[in-house]
Amino acid sequence: MTPSGSWAALHSLFKRDVRLALRRRADTLAALFFFIIVTSLFPLAVGPEPALLGRMAPGVVWVAALLASMLSLGRLFADDHGDGTLEQLLLSPCPLPLLVLAKVAAHWLSAGLPLVLLAPLLALQFGLPAGAIGVLCVSLLLGTPLLSLIGAIGAALTVGVRGAAVLLSLLVLPLCMPVLIFGAGAVDAVTNGLSASAHLSLLGALLALALFGAPWATAAALRVALE
Repeated sequence: MTPSGSWAALHSLFKRDVRLALRRRADTLAALFFFIIVTSLFPLAVGPEPALLGRMAPGVVWVAALLASMLSLGRLFADDHGDGTLEQLLLSPCPLPLLVLAKVAAHWLSAGLPLVLLAPLLALQFGLPAGAIGVLCVSLLLGTPLLSLIGAIGAALTVGVRGAAVLLSLLVLPLCMPVLIFGAGAVDAVTNGLSASAHLSLLGALLALALFGAPWATAAALRVALE
């Protein structure tokens, strides 16, 4: 397949998945409301002490973002598996890892980017300084695509499996622990007067590694699931 033909196929798949996500706005809104509710419950539960809220904020926002991103991962390949589109993708002359990458990009645009845009407003209730909120946004910009890439592997392994949602969580959550640690650690470092560059560099390195390896692993898992 020519490069122009591959690009056209990827662009069409990306636009298709984005349009489907816009038609299912309830799923996106549910994830956003979940994100808002989880982050808002912690200040109500622990009280208004500024020092305690400031220490908790990075971990709370990152855990809420991780759990919210999990809500839509189950449908990443499930709908395509149900209507036969997934079989057509496997038969496409365009390399399957590139098609997987297009689907992951559409998933992040519809499910991950809204969390990044909403995070600064939610961080204000924890009393985070402006510098820490900026680092939080940067860490989420690096980390949420990584969550989608890792989640795509789990979604491919569980496609067509009964009870896939529970199994997906068991597979993906342990793999996301480094993302959670480095993402929250970057914000915590800034609040303590330290540099966040080491944590952000590690997140960037993990993202680069996942961009190269996750689509291939996901493609292999899809082929195994459909055999």
